[in-house]
Amino acid sequence: MADTTYRLRVTYGKTGRLRFLSHLETMHACERSVRRAQLAYAVTQGFNPHMKVGFGPALPVGTAGLAERYEVWLTRFVSPSEALSRLRESTPAGLAPVGVLYVPESEKALAASLTMAAYEVVVDGPDVGSDRVRAGLEAVVADGSLTLEHKGKTKVYDLAVCLPKEPTVGETQGSVVVDVTVRIGPWGSLRPEALVAEALRRSSVQGAVTCVTRTSLDPEGAGA
Repeated sequence: MADTTYRLRVTYGKTGRLRFLSHLETMHACERSVRRAQLAYAVTQGFNPHMKVGFGPALPVGTAGLAERYEVWLTRFVSPSEALSRLRESTPAGLAPVGVLYVPESEKALAASLTMAAYEVVVDGPDVGSDRVRAGLEAVVADGSLTLEHKGKTKVYDLAVCLPKEPTVGETQGSVVVDVTVRIGPWGSLRPEALVAEALRRSSVQGAVTCVTRTSLDPEGAGA
């Protein structure tokens, strides 16, 4: 790896059909974009050298993202505007970058620092209403914990820890929209759609989650 490197942080979206890419597939697609953009990237040392790159917390398959992030270390400085232009030209629209900036080496890795994730969960159904969904959410949160089964494993989430603030419920264009902020930690990340699905069950609402979007990723305390 070069003695002097420049840590470029890229913010991008994951939308449309590309939201169904796995995290590994997303990583490979972003790395290919860096190569096609002809940015002079650094490589790791060792027996299997590869592009020096780091990614933020993974998105579940099918969940869209508006402010996902990855970092790539460059051996040659390129202005942020030029780097963004090159990456936009070399990246599929569903993974298009929306901003870049250089960050100091002293900053924590993305996966460790980005621990607050905000989601928008859209719910549709014949008798879905904001009041009933809100009542269901309040009942779930009042329990203090949520037990979920995933891939044959049972996991119990402490909602006082996982939910830094109360979910909010609104309506737009005939759909109910739930805004959920989740704290990511050693226990993993509570899937907001699972929380909302349990709220629907509690309220006996005939409806389902139709779309989930991660709208932001931030460090703890950002914007507080």
